[in-house]
Amino acid sequence: MQRFVKVFGPGCLKCETLYENVKKAAQELGIEVFIEKVQDIKQMALFGVFKTPALWIDGQLVSQGELLSVEEIKKLLSK
Repeated sequence: MQRFVKVFGPGCLKCETLYENVKKAAQELGIEVFIEKVQDIKQMALFGVFKTPALWIDGQLVSQGELLSVEEIKKLLSK
């Protein structure tokens, strides 16, 4: 089953780290994940993102304003 993930952020270090953590979590779980970076502020607002970095998984905003660890992301992707 493929998961669809969006990482929201303007390109800051925390946002880039979150993106890398998502890739690593998916790799460690052995699952296929389509990851999209969203850096446009208007797009972020459309998804209800007001703090970055933010993480959206399969249609649900699961985190905003914090940098999740690989282990935290693995738990979210395993649901």
